[in-house]
Amino acid sequence: MSVDHYENFPVASFLCPSALRPAVTAIYHYARTADDIADEGIAGPTERLADLSAYRTELRRVAQGGAPTPRWAAVFEPLAAAIASFQLPLQLLEDLLSAFEQDVTKTRYAHRAELLDYCRRSANPVGRLLLHLYGVREAESLQQSDAICTALQLINFWQDLSIDLPRGRLYIPLDQCAAHGLADTTLFARHDSGATRALVQAQCDWARALMLSGAPLVHRVPGRAGWELRGVVQGGLRILDKIAALQFATLRQRPRLGVADMAPIVWRACRMQVRR
Repeated sequence: MSVDHYENFPVASFLCPSALRPAVTAIYHYARTADDIADEGIAGPTERLADLSAYRTELRRVAQGGAPTPRWAAVFEPLAAAIASFQLPLQLLEDLLSAFEQDVTKTRYAHRAELLDYCRRSANPVGRLLLHLYGVREAESLQQSDAICTALQLINFWQDLSIDLPRGRLYIPLDQCAAHGLADTTLFARHDSGATRALVQAQCDWARALMLSGAPLVHRVPGRAGWELRGVVQGGLRILDKIAALQFATLRQRPRLGVADMAPIVWRACRMQVRR
């Protein structure tokens, strides 16, 4: 899962083993399409939820060996092949849909535990599905994957404040806002201040700690996939660096990764190789 609508980092890049590339791509398109149903276009909540329900029905149909209907055949034909070839856990695929449905109806989070439950369904399944493909099943590896994926999701939130707030969504927990003396209305008005920047900094520190706790997983994922994971971890940390360079003013602007960021990401990824 990337920190920019999945695409900040390579999907099924040349580092991905060729035998796994179709399955990785199928999982990506499945998640991307469902997320677009929840977020993009002009449909209202009722229509979005109906479409996501139909999407779940389609998932269950192909998981049971049925043929996909024409509407999303381009998504479910390759996904069906991946499910059949690798016995992908259906619950993880359904968890993603649960999170996207929640995005349609829920726009505030009371506390971090509530937000972590959302990340458990919106982000962590992607990492677990990839580990399943790579044959990595140890409990500690799964926990580290969850930490990385949750961190990436949180980084995406703090990166995208200037996009999500105009859409009426606030992912910073309300108790965190209150602890910094801020009402959610202040954030929705995008009033940049020392207090709002301190609030964003606290959330970034939380995401960084999660990412670093999961980073040892890069030494457990085999071969080139482990190198790609190094890039994902360092890319997420790089976004946090860019947020810090903006003095945490992401209520006003959104930092992005660019070509100039690739060299430090690669250098730091290589440095992870010797830190066992």
